[in-house]
Amino acid sequence: MPVHDWTRVSAGTFHHFHQAWIIALCDALNSGLLPDGFYALAEQVAGGPHPDVLTLEQTEELEAWTFGNGSSGSAVAVAERPPRVRYTLEAEAAIYAAKADRIALYHVSGDRVIAFVEIISPGNKHSQPALRRLLDKLANALEQGRHLLVVDLHPPGRHDPDGLHAAFWGATPGTTSRQPFSLAAYRADICPTAYFEPLAVGDKLPEMPLFLTPTRYINTPLEPTYQTAWHTFPQRWKRVIEGA
Repeated sequence: MPVHDWTRVSAGTFHHFHQAWIIALCDALNSGLLPDGFYALAEQVAGGPHPDVLTLEQTEELEAWTFGNGSSGSAVAVAERPPRVRYTLEAEAAIYAAKADRIALYHVSGDRVIAFVEIISPGNKHSQPALRRLLDKLANALEQGRHLLVVDLHPPGRHDPDGLHAAFWGATPGTTSRQPFSLAAYRADICPTAYFEPLAVGDKLPEMPLFLTPTRYINTPLEPTYQTAWHTFPQRWKRVIEGA
């Protein structure tokens, strides 16, 4: 199913789809895609991440606790199979140091948040303060060791002229007029890495990596969960979005 043009409907109409997509993603992750010990919940906390900081030592313990027995389930080792995206961008330590609803991924050892999936809404980018709050939230999560997957199906505006990924990462490539949307996975580590995929209306959503640890990730089923949310979307607004 191709990505739709969500500028044809109001922010409130997209919000309905946004909520349905979040639940579909959570259901897919919790139905066997995540390895044992991990689970996903729809997150509705407006503030920053919880204070249980995932330090490097905790990450190493998590790696041993989960994957030490040789069974990784659907998790993929980065060294064996790097994520298939067009752009991989490693942050320089010096540059990086200067720098609504979502899904939170937890691990059962202390129910620690280890990753976030953020589906961007129009309201996240409608003003400079709103965009700054979003970028600060993403940066705080990454600095505290939480991996990120950010899905932005809204074209750049005057506050993010090169797209959300460029505004957050502070480097090109960004989105273009031909491919104005962005999918970006961010691996939290001593030197973070970004995995960036631009796309356009009519494109199929590719699988994107969602990191569980700095060395392991799962492929997130964006396309089938988007289809699930679209299937129950009101016909009245499907006709508007599809230009019928």
